[in-house]
Amino acid sequence: MLLLVIESLITYTGALIYSNHVHDRDLADSAMTLAQMLSQEDLGGQISPQARFLLEYAPEGHNYFNVSSQKHGLLAGSQELQSAALSAATLDGEPALFTTALKRRELRAATVRIPNLRDPSDQLTVTMAETFHDRHLRAREILLLSIPAQALLIAGVFFLVLYGVRVGLRQLDPLTARLAAREHDLAPIGDADVPVEILPLTRTIDGLFARQRRMLALQERFIADAAHQLKTPLAGLRVHVERAQVDPSKETVSDALQHIQRLTQRASRTSSQLLALTRAQSPELSEDGSECLLDLAQLVPELLGLRVHEAIAAGVDLGYEGQPEPVWIDGDRLSLQEMLDNLIDNSLRYAGRNSVVTAGVSVVSGCPCLSVEDNGPGVPPAFLDRLGERFFRVPGMTEEGTGLGLAIVQRIAERHHAQVRYLAGSSGGLRVEITFPSARTSKSPD
Repeated sequence: MLLLVIESLITYTGALIYSNHVHDRDLADSAMTLAQMLSQEDLGGQISPQARFLLEYAPEGHNYFNVSSQKHGLLAGSQELQSAALSAATLDGEPALFTTALKRRELRAATVRIPNLRDPSDQLTVTMAETFHDRHLRAREILLLSIPAQALLIAGVFFLVLYGVRVGLRQLDPLTARLAAREHDLAPIGDADVPVEILPLTRTIDGLFARQRRMLALQERFIADAAHQLKTPLAGLRVHVERAQVDPSKETVSDALQHIQRLTQRASRTSSQLLALTRAQSPELSEDGSECLLDLAQLVPELLGLRVHEAIAAGVDLGYEGQPEPVWIDGDRLSLQEMLDNLIDNSLRYAGRNSVVTAGVSVVSGCPCLSVEDNGPGVPPAFLDRLGERFFRVPGMTEEGTGLGLAIVQRIAERHHAQVRYLAGSSGGLRVEITFPSARTSKSPD
């Protein structure tokens, strides 16, 4: 219906333009014909009865006209038209068309000025005018003739489109049936028997399936890792609970509670590390997907300040070496805090008392670099390449650990497109260097 209304407006406008053109041409021809006829008569200050009859004849309503002579003035018709006609008439003998108003009625007029053939010293001005009623009437007639054809055409196009859409959607039936038959299958749909018009949609769905497969794989890995890592402390808890139940003496219960406390702390740390590793392996850069411009030279000292009391309690000298200039990277603050905490935890746990742990920020070959170095016993060169593997612990280490700290560091670095290097420290300990790409964020830091 809206399309029909729009087409009707367009049709009516075109019909009115055409009607105006035809009526203007007829009006100009009538004025020119009458002027030529009058110029051949001997007017003598008035027009003949035959000419007056032609001027006054109006079968469809009142007719508006004006005939004036340069020598004799108004010969017939309306005096009000004379001033407008004299200003619009031209000297080349061609009809001039103009719009005027008479008694609050808008008129379309044609005027022509030609020499009087019977009196060369005189000129005749003939003006004929009409209302716009007939013009609008002809335009409405054309519109009424075109509306049925337009309605039939629109209805035909509607049913043709409806039929085409239904036939086109039937091509999706095999694909719909194939997807409906799946239970837990997240395999790609592929491009087979898929219409080319919906390939972008199916490829987007394939991307969604791929992300879901990665998330499910992470979930399954987390469950497997949790079952593997928590099995030992849970079994130990049961053993010590049973031991306390069998022998409720004070010494046995106290010893069992100490073991239970240690195993509980181990299970809690393992759970936290597993959750941290799962977050580090998730697709987004951070939990809320945020990424911003960070200054390592400001961020690292702030985070180190939170660990000073813990370092003092462990008998470790925790320090910082950096530069005064900002070192910008694109990253997530929470992820970087988790990365630095794991590096510090690793150094505090394995470097031992009276050791020195130094965190540093520098720029190496134009790239920001974060480093953590200790002067502890270090790691044999043969095992440096395996650091960062899940659940890997250097043989011979007596300190308790989950083997997940450096794996978390490795995953967070990968999500920041950073490179991790495990090196021997200058004092024999372990040095971890993380080289970030230069900041790409164009916005200025807050």
